[in-house]
Amino acid sequence: MRGNYLISLFLAKAIKLGLNITKLSGGTSIIGKIVLKLCPDFLSHTNKYIKTKINVTGTNGKTTTSGLISHLLKKSGNSVINNALGANMIQGVVNTIAVDLNPLKKYDYSVIESDEAFLEVIYDKFEADYLVVTNLFRDQLDRYGELATTKKFIQNSIDKKPDITLILNADDPLVASFTGGSKHIFYGVEEVNYEDNLKPSESHTEEAFNCPCGKPLNYDKKFYAQQGHYSCDCGYKRPEPKYKAKVTLYKDHSVLEINGEVFELPLVGLFNAYNALGAISLCKELGIKTQEIQKNIKTFKVAFGRSEVKFLNGKRTLIQLIKNPIGANEVLKTVDKDSTLLIVINDNYADGRDVSWLWDAEFEVLNPSPQPSPTRGEGDIFHKEIVVSGTRANDMALRLKYAGVDTNKIKVISDIEKAVDYVGKSADNNITILPTYTALLKLDKMKCLKRVMG
Repeated sequence: MRGNYLISLFLAKAIKLGLNITKLSGGTSIIGKIVLKLCPDFLSHTNKYIKTKINVTGTNGKTTTSGLISHLLKKSGNSVINNALGANMIQGVVNTIAVDLNPLKKYDYSVIESDEAFLEVIYDKFEADYLVVTNLFRDQLDRYGELATTKKFIQNSIDKKPDITLILNADDPLVASFTGGSKHIFYGVEEVNYEDNLKPSESHTEEAFNCPCGKPLNYDKKFYAQQGHYSCDCGYKRPEPKYKAKVTLYKDHSVLEINGEVFELPLVGLFNAYNALGAISLCKELGIKTQEIQKNIKTFKVAFGRSEVKFLNGKRTLIQLIKNPIGANEVLKTVDKDSTLLIVINDNYADGRDVSWLWDAEFEVLNPSPQPSPTRGEGDIFHKEIVVSGTRANDMALRLKYAGVDTNKIKVISDIEKAVDYVGKSADNNITILPTYTALLKLDKMKCLKRVMG
């Protein structure tokens, strides 16, 4: 009923105001739960207020990709609703729209990051124009099961929207194989170059994916995990991307040359280059001018914990979310071996109860042995104390022990606040923090982690 919709909309704004005053909660999902209780059809009522609706889904990179799309659209003069804090289940999506939507105005875009398992639920009520799919890796096996299940969630969602335009990562064979929609736009990486003494690295943790004919795929190039240039003897192969990137990686930024146009990205790592490529591809499809993208991408600020830099006791602190083997491996490749490292592992529902993924991630790169490792050259080692924290701190400590890390260099402090305090006082240089999702939320509330010095 429309009456319930308007009541729920204004109630959401009142609750948000109360939460801001009392600081009892960040209000990323709780308001959505209340709104849905009062008005289960809430999303259906909001469709008319938004001209173009964009969703971003996939295992890794959703928050950065959707945040970058939103940033570029806003800087180009558009009005945008975006769940910037990454609350991407149905309650979080409703929460964002209920708090941000003004019923007296129309918005140019919504850019909604969507959990793979909840996208279908969202599409039951919410219209869709574009869907960006970043990648598909094993993640939270207790929720998703194997990759075929995750892929089915997304395919079912696409099937609900026959007119949708898909923006797909051509280098991921799982993503590239989605069917349906009215149009497929592919993006992909052509080559990767390394500067600042960075080295190309090989991951031994890979996602197995056979061709639809049942045979293993052949690769001419493999960038990481299953992402690369693949083909099969039956004729199945990587689709030709419309947006092709040559990527150059530096210690503190990346450069993408896309179809001959150069974009400088203030983020590190090949995984972020893929995120940016997906975002730029969509913005080009929407008609955003190249010059505007080139200028505005330089001012992009990542969401908290996605390669974000803060300061702890005056020491530069890089915070990088980890949540599955492939994502953790890519983050571990960027860890400064001269920093003090804090790893925070929780096993709450939003993290995934199953932490067996720790044994698939290549923490061997932190092994202080002089032996070569898959992702670091000989002698390039992590030699400082490693602090582990969170509800599964002991599991992480055990994993590091089996990775070959000297147990005398592993310190267990289960309480996250105490662990952060210890690291802030003991570190003599930069700090790196690798948290899971709910640990990241706790870190975000700590006043000792400052965005700027002072």
